[in-house]
Amino acid sequence: MGTRADFYIGKSIDMRWIGSIAWDGAPYGIDKAVLESKTEESFLEGVDFFLKSREDATLPEQGWPWPWQNSQLTDFVYAFDKGKVSAACFGVGWFDPLETNMEITANDEEKIDFPDMSDIQKVDFGARSGIIIFKKEIT
Repeated sequence: MGTRADFYIGKSIDMRWIGSIAWDGAPYGIDKAVLESKTEESFLEGVDFFLKSREDATLPEQGWPWPWQNSQLTDFVYAFDKGKVSAACFGVGWFDPLETNMEITANDEEKIDFPDMSDIQKVDFGARSGIIIFKKEIT
């Protein structure tokens, strides 16, 4: 299975989803230009460039790629809000993705409310899914 990531503008329930990836979604796999963004415009441009360079990227016009209805079960979420990028792991507590010693803790009080994507859901089981399928042919 891949380490998935979703990208958003904003950090409230009305945040806007701008794309996802199915592989290498942990902070070390994300372009520094994205994580170091200081303006919404630079974040949008950075994410756009980053996603266009990947075969595992999903854009909003392709529909929500995951079998779950929001980002609560996505490995990592990156959101630009108030001049900086924040990240969350499995929908719990925002943290600075540039911190090398990030501490990710699960705390029910810090669960993030994400928008429901079920209306645009188009689950992908191909290259954009992050699923590895092995097939053994018997001869």
